[in-house]
Amino acid sequence: MTYYIVADLFFLRKQHVTDLFSPDSGKSVRTNAPLADRMRPEKLEDFCGQEEIMGEGKPLRQLLEKGKIHSAIFWGPPGSGKTTLAYLISRHLKMKFIFFSAVTSGIKEIKQVMVEAEREEAIHGRQTILFIDEIHRFNKSQQDAFLPYVETGKIILLGATTENPSFEVIGALLSRLKVYLLRPLGESEIDRIITRAIEDTDNGLGKQDVLLDDDARAYIIQSSGGDARRALTLLEFACISDSEWEAGKAHITLEKITTIQQQKVLLYDKTGEEHFNSISALHKSLRDSDPDAALYWLARMLAGGEDPLYLARRMIRFAVEDIGLADPNAMTVALNAKEIYHFLRSPEGELALAEAALYLAAAPKSNKVYNAYQRVNRTIEEEPAYEVPYHIRNAPTGLMKGFGYGKGYQYAHDFEDAITGQSDLPEQLKTRKFYYPTERGLEKKIKERLEYFEQLRRQARENRDNL
Repeated sequence: MTYYIVADLFFLRKQHVTDLFSPDSGKSVRTNAPLADRMRPEKLEDFCGQEEIMGEGKPLRQLLEKGKIHSAIFWGPPGSGKTTLAYLISRHLKMKFIFFSAVTSGIKEIKQVMVEAEREEAIHGRQTILFIDEIHRFNKSQQDAFLPYVETGKIILLGATTENPSFEVIGALLSRLKVYLLRPLGESEIDRIITRAIEDTDNGLGKQDVLLDDDARAYIIQSSGGDARRALTLLEFACISDSEWEAGKAHITLEKITTIQQQKVLLYDKTGEEHFNSISALHKSLRDSDPDAALYWLARMLAGGEDPLYLARRMIRFAVEDIGLADPNAMTVALNAKEIYHFLRSPEGELALAEAALYLAAAPKSNKVYNAYQRVNRTIEEEPAYEVPYHIRNAPTGLMKGFGYGKGYQYAHDFEDAITGQSDLPEQLKTRKFYYPTERGLEKKIKERLEYFEQLRRQARENRDNL
């Protein structure tokens, strides 16, 4: 029976692992492989980017210089170098490297690879690096299967994920792994990778005469979004599409590259890490009264395919929670934006969402309604359910009236400014305050009005007590 652990790289035939990236095997390059695959560096010093972990004196670099490595997860966006870094570590430390896909493999394959790793250690005396691409796709039982092997050090597990490991990797396994955060590559790093691909005569485009205009280069860098694979793929496709490519040359202009690209693909996962990062950025931009940033993050999420009605709901919540009574009209604006989008749909309806975002960002801010409601809920949760005061109970029957229901109730409209001296809270809470208005927006007026009402209440109580 023949089955594959990973397409292209490693395959298992009758329980035999073929290690195409063995540190002893030299470079494994297929001439028909994509440019991004051919341009993977072969030495650690050629690795580009991730200075925070691989720069001089940084933790992972220091560990490798000592000839050591531990099980770890590389967490970062596509094209940031997760697979390349794992492969370079195996070459640097002369360890067996097995590429394993969480998409195509299960527990049966896991156990067979572990057998091979134990055999490798017994015969050749070297550890095996098991690299798991998209480790977040393994379920709990599959992740559990790795625990005893990681625990005993029989394998070095290096996982790669674009998702937050805190949510996607089981706690028992995560506690045994070091997590390294990889960031999108910077513009200068993408630029160096492009230059190397154009000049490399062995694996790159160096045998051809490739002329890349400066504005076309800048467009590729900007369009890549920090993804080296995306940048090299776009460069290669532009070269292959050139009418002179068969003659061994290509002239890549901005017009050609934009025609090929057609539409920028944004890094955005509507259910993953980038979704939560982006909605957090939108919320905080609104809260910080930064309309430009709010508009940017709103547009980013819409361009990435986010549900516009989800964004409308989040802005409605923001209007209630972060603006409140400082500008009650904010809630109306947000609700109207939702209704307008529902009526017009994209793209016209998106303008209503943009208008709402700008209004919310420019509005005075107050979370006092939210805080007041939290205080009330804590009181209800932590204290007894005090009885309703008798004077504000209705007395629809003679029996209830006989028990004192409604006795002593003061009808507000019979008093000046419709303010009485009575308290409507339970006796145990009659001095308790929950809502504290700010000095911002309409809430400043509300605060002044409530202070005036309290003054009238005190006067009414004093007059009542003097009778």
